[in-house]
Parts: sequence; structure tokens; C-alpha cells
Amino acid sequence: MTEQGPSRARQLLGDTAPELVRLTDEVLFGQVWADPALSPRDRSLVTVAALTALHRPEQLNSHLRLALANGLSKDELVAAITQLAFYAGWPNAMSAITQLKAITEE
Repeated sequence: MTEQGPSRARQLLGDTAPELVRLTDEVLFGQVWADPALSPRDRSLVTVAALTALHRPEQLNSHLRLALANGLSKDELVAAITQLAFYAGWPNAMSAITQLKAITEE
């Protein structure tokens, strides 16, 4: 639990997979995302690219939002996803762009 309340992972999965939630909160977001070797902006770009390439729309949605909050612009994300179309597949890129469009039109 943080000062803001339970994490999103804890809200969604805390009763089902408490150890996975602990690792998510403490290791992934507590250590890996806090590592100063990459800025949050760069980490978001890498994460969006990986989630797009692997076609993980459930996770991509929240990470697109985080990428925007971490300083990536809509145009930068569109450019990255467009490039990914050639390496990760057209359907994956189209799905990612569709999600980004919905998020930025809210």
C-alpha cells in the first residue's frame, strides 16, 4: 500500500496473486522503473514498443497513458508505432494506434 492507497495491481489481483502483486509493486515499479539508467520517458517508450510488438493490448492501454504522462507526445508515439509496424507486424501496430487514438480523444 502506498500513501495514495493500494496499487492498481493490488486492486486487480491482490486477493488472487499476492506474490505477483508484491513483485510488480516492489521490483518492477519499485526498482526497475526507478533505475536512473533510463528516464521514465525512455522506459515508457521501450515498454510501449514491447507491448505493441507482443500484442498485449490489456497492458498497452495503461502504458500508453503512462507514456503520455511521462512526456511522450501523441506524435512521438504514432511515429514509434508506425516504425514498429514494419518490425512487429501491421495488425499489432494498427491495434496500438487504435488504442492511442481512443486515449487521446477522451
